[in-house]
Amino acid sequence: MSLRFYDTRARQVRDFVPLREGRASLYLCGATVQAPPHIGHIRSGVNFDILRRWLTYRGYRVTLCRNVTDIDDKIINVARAEGVPWWEVSERNQRAFTWAYDILGCLPPTVEPRATGHVPEMVELMRRLIESGHAYPAENGSGDVYFDVTSFPEYGALSNQRLEQMRGADDTENDLGKRDPRDFALWKGVRPGEPSWETPWGRGRPGWHLECSAMATKYLGSTFDIHGGGLDLVFPHHENETAQSQAAGDGFARYWLHNGLLAMAGEKMSKSVGNSLLIPEIVRKVRPVELRYYLAQAHYRSVIDYSDEALREAASAYQRIEGFLTRATEVVGEVAPAGEMPEEFASALDDDLGVSQALAVVHGHVRDGNSALADGAKERLAEITGRLRGMLAVLGLDPLSEQWAETGDTGLRDVVDALVTVALDQRQAARARKDYAAADEIRDRLSEAGITVEDTPRGPRWELRHG
Repeated sequence: MSLRFYDTRARQVRDFVPLREGRASLYLCGATVQAPPHIGHIRSGVNFDILRRWLTYRGYRVTLCRNVTDIDDKIINVARAEGVPWWEVSERNQRAFTWAYDILGCLPPTVEPRATGHVPEMVELMRRLIESGHAYPAENGSGDVYFDVTSFPEYGALSNQRLEQMRGADDTENDLGKRDPRDFALWKGVRPGEPSWETPWGRGRPGWHLECSAMATKYLGSTFDIHGGGLDLVFPHHENETAQSQAAGDGFARYWLHNGLLAMAGEKMSKSVGNSLLIPEIVRKVRPVELRYYLAQAHYRSVIDYSDEALREAASAYQRIEGFLTRATEVVGEVAPAGEMPEEFASALDDDLGVSQALAVVHGHVRDGNSALADGAKERLAEITGRLRGMLAVLGLDPLSEQWAETGDTGLRDVVDALVTVALDQRQAARARKDYAAADEIRDRLSEAGITVEDTPRGPRWELRHG
């Protein structure tokens, strides 16, 4: 089966045919850094990280451009409320996003441009649009520059809307300089106390939509393969991106992929309604790899309705995979990840990145592996372990990988291992002298400390319960 993805613009699943054979170019709308990330933000990072990994497995050389919007109305408002420079707000929150992407196992992007570093490209794009009649400087001399939506017949095609049914754009403080209330701002004229850059039409700062068009085409070319982001960005952000880019003569994105949102009690998770769950808070409840599993397990286009119970269930499901691989490795030693995926697993990911179906194949291998363990079938066990690790690797979930093998402090783990070994030796000595009450008490005390002890033919083994 060829790779197939649901294209938002086409409103159907399409075969993926790259612009250049053997290469895949992907632009992902990254963070607007007015606040630290919640798990709804990072879901997009995890989903598109898996897409990138699968494209790489399928033989494509992937270029991933994930931008940072480091100047924006929201950033300026936060800075004003805190009494700090706008760049201080941007910088600290960009670091928070980078930490969150890293701790959840997202590979770093090929390039991560900031909006403020690409003002010359934005000015050039505006010049092209003005000269071709698709944009105009505000008629009141404010320094604003607007895109004329009526000049572009395809406006609304991405979000499947008709222009006559649209309301006015809400990205400006007033419409006095606009020809049409639906026109959106490419550039915002200078305002007191705000950062500004010089342009032929006056000083000001970028509009949100202009930033992404300038950065995407600078690094990926005038036409590229995939544009990704959250479903909430389809309109107006992505609609405006594609309109201004194509009006300027660029082919822009050939496929539009959007991940579903993350909700709490059916309500979209957002900062504005106060229901955000920040990443540091969640990784105190479960390990980062378990949070990645939770965010990855549903189809990327579906809505996830967050609950602590669902998070715990996902963590338990991941621990079953991890527990099997730990036990299998004790029997057959470390087995390298297989290079070839099971057909059912590959077919699931080829078909619009069906991670939930792919994980069903993973758990089927865990069941088969446990049977092989019980039967003492080492050769079959080694084969299953290699295939399982290979599947988990392309999902970024292999617990035996260097990335996840040690989720805490390695030195502390060694200390805990030494102390638990002393306790287990004392338990074994108690059992040898038939002091079963003392042996049970040691086991109970370890359990109270979060340590599970399992008696095996090779002696007792222990593991730390998570969550």
